[in-house]
Amino acid sequence: MNYQETKEEFIQLWGSLGSNWGINKAMAQIHAILLASENPMTTDEIMEELKISRSNSNLNIRALIDWGLVYKKHVAGDRKEYFIAEKDMWQVAIKIMRERRKREIEPLIRDLKRLSDFETKSYEDKKFKNLLDQTVELSEKLSSIGNAVEKVDKNSFFKWIMKLF
Repeated sequence: MNYQETKEEFIQLWGSLGSNWGINKAMAQIHAILLASENPMTTDEIMEELKISRSNSNLNIRALIDWGLVYKKHVAGDRKEYFIAEKDMWQVAIKIMRERRKREIEPLIRDLKRLSDFETKSYEDKKFKNLLDQTVELSEKLSSIGNAVEKVDKNSFFKWIMKLF
């Protein structure tokens, strides 16, 4: 494959992968285009490459900015908005992990705690409450692990992982 074919396949692959980390295909494909691009891109360039609408582009670019995966870039002598992606894949992974924890794990913990606050009368009630409590505990531990990973640099993290194996 040549560069262009490889880039197009990467964009499709990243778009499919996006649903695994909680975003839609267009948002992931925009992220992929900006990751693969050496130069900042305008909304028009992104729209043209993906064949998507302006509103779809704008909505997803703003969401990527909210996630901290994309930044606005000023280009001297041009009034258009340009965008670039975070290129450090360790930082990309950390930001995705942080957003997923904020959007999924923290609300789950809050809801499970609320649900587990019920009066237990029977053996079945107690077993179910125990299940909820264990799920809260596991979710909190996973959240703590994610928080710890965010705070270490990648070299320390991989050294630690290698020690485990």
